[in-house]
Amino acid sequence: MSTATRIAPAREARLARMAVALVFLTNGALYANVVPRFPQLKAELGLTNAALGSAIAAMPLGALIAGLFAATVIRRFRSARVASIGIVLLAALVFLLAFAPGVWALGAVFFVAGALDAIIDVAQNAHGLRVQRLYGRSILNSLHGLWSVGAVLGGLMGSAAAGLALSLPVHLGISAVVFSLVAMFAFKFMLPGPDGAEATSDSRGTKRAYSAHAVKILAVLGVLAACGALVEDAGSSWGALYLRNELLTSAAVAGLAFVALQVAMTFGRLTGDRVVDRFGQRTVVVAGGALAAAGMGLALAFPSVPMTLIGFACAGLGTATLVPAAMHSADELPGLPEGVGLTVSSWLLRAGFLLSAPLVGAVADLSSLRVALLTVVVAGVLTVICARVLPNRH
Repeated sequence: MSTATRIAPAREARLARMAVALVFLTNGALYANVVPRFPQLKAELGLTNAALGSAIAAMPLGALIAGLFAATVIRRFRSARVASIGIVLLAALVFLLAFAPGVWALGAVFFVAGALDAIIDVAQNAHGLRVQRLYGRSILNSLHGLWSVGAVLGGLMGSAAAGLALSLPVHLGISAVVFSLVAMFAFKFMLPGPDGAEATSDSRGTKRAYSAHAVKILAVLGVLAACGALVEDAGSSWGALYLRNELLTSAAVAGLAFVALQVAMTFGRLTGDRVVDRFGQRTVVVAGGALAAAGMGLALAFPSVPMTLIGFACAGLGTATLVPAAMHSADELPGLPEGVGLTVSSWLLRAGFLLSAPLVGAVADLSSLRVALLTVVVAGVLTVICARVLPNRH
């Protein structure tokens, strides 16, 4: 559908889009508030690096365990309620981190927060897809882009609080109150009624039982989501180390790898809906996978600071629409019960985040980090191959 003939969505749909966008932004900001305060948490509790890392690792562990129950919870309480009220509960858990007396308590809070965040993640995406069906065009990429904006906002808030020497209870208390109020405000404007009410008979009517074909397609969509996770984690976990240790840059320059990937990914998500509407999901994901593989491949073949930053930017831009496309296709996959496709694709995405760092680290120990980052190139190639399962409707 061209821009000229696009029908303006109803006021209810516009308000619902604003509301679910606020939920995405808040979800991105909450945990990001804590990340700049990790050094203070470590110092106040007298933790070693290994102890702090183990406590933080409880978060993805909780997400993996709870993530598969998201569809059941959403069917029982509806996506709007789970997403918005879940944000309030998550804000309370983040606030409790300031009062953890030791590593075991810290790990327990991270575990519960991860479990809750996994369910919120599926709920906010499910509600975003409800609104997208009302719009009749892609909006999910922009919602994920606002999650990235929220993460940047939260990181800046945490950094500012650390710079102002605010105590953890004061900082995280302010964050919890502000974002809880935003979530409850958003809840007022989210779509009422049961989930799936906007679905058309051809897109949802066959979702009554499992089919072997649907399970195979879902597995491939899970691989696509995991490829997106691997690329994103490469920038956040290994980009700075590669620049610092392999290319011998300063600490300030080393951090630019993560910035390059995240800025490019955020730009790609905020602008990706129009591109998807124009060319179709499959075409955009194939082109993006090729861009990520070529950009990162050239950066590793001709190592320099400018080429590396360009390579990470290409990887971020190329995979910007990958995860939203996999989630959208999984959610509308015929032959699966309501909510199962989105839940499983989200779970596999989190599994990808959990496994990608050890995988790259193991390859780096066996050879070098430069060789290990070839996994980004492999992820781009796999994206091109697996993207044929995506629909190419405009």
